[in-house]
Amino acid sequence: MRTLPRLTAIAALLAALVPAAHAQGTGTLDKLKASGAITVAYRESSIPFSYLDGNAQPTGFGWEICQRIVAEAKKATGRADLKVQTQSVTSQNRIPLLVNGTIDIECGSTTNNADRAKQVAFATNYFYTGTRFLVKADSPVKQLADLKARKVVSTTGTTNYQILRRLNNEQALNFELLAAKDHAESALMVQQGRADAFGMDDILLYGLKASAQNPAEWAVVGDAIQVEPYAIMLRKDDPAFKKLVDDTLAGLMKSGEFEALYKKWFQSPIPPKNINLNAPMSKELRDNLKALSDKPAM
Repeated sequence: MRTLPRLTAIAALLAALVPAAHAQGTGTLDKLKASGAITVAYRESSIPFSYLDGNAQPTGFGWEICQRIVAEAKKATGRADLKVQTQSVTSQNRIPLLVNGTIDIECGSTTNNADRAKQVAFATNYFYTGTRFLVKADSPVKQLADLKARKVVSTTGTTNYQILRRLNNEQALNFELLAAKDHAESALMVQQGRADAFGMDDILLYGLKASAQNPAEWAVVGDAIQVEPYAIMLRKDDPAFKKLVDDTLAGLMKSGEFEALYKKWFQSPIPPKNINLNAPMSKELRDNLKALSDKPAM
């Protein structure tokens, strides 16, 4: 007779788990329609993709494109009242927060690669970059070989950190590889002399240099290591939402609006300090305006 309460408790627990399991299998568009909200993730210092402006609000190239995606999601779900919630993410937590449903889309500077594709999905590639180094302008470090026996920092959870660790071993450079929580902290470590160089995607380094209090004190050096694509990150196995995002990007790329947005964020003064990155569109990206590929880096 004592087993009955236990069985009842187990049955109640199983019943509670069923809706949770069902919810995990729900597509993003169904989730948005039911909840009336979409959570859009942004980065705090990934200039010019997504970062905080002078009013501590998210802005940027990727952020603006995601607003176009939100507009299309409103049409697809029939929810003109769809509420946009924002969530700051880091290189380390962006994938777990997407997988567990905390965020619905990530609009930043995430590299689309085969390893990450095991956990998440990526939209059409919307930028291409390579790893280089941010150093003080008077630094003797000019290329990868100059880092031997020095201190190099990169941001935790990035492909750049993994690339540098591999190259350090393969080329026996014997530099000390340090980890920082975000790009701002990585740059600060170089500024304070705790690291000799910050290894990261070159476009992000140009953004940090241009937004520094005195840009002339900084230099971006070295040949680009391993060119990789950036893409908006989505949940895996959700073809309906991926199609909506890809179709939105295709529309922007075919209409010329994507190039206008690129010029706005990469070749014009941008907030909060009206800096101009003066970064021309790469051949890889220009080619992808026609190819519309979501091919990952290997």
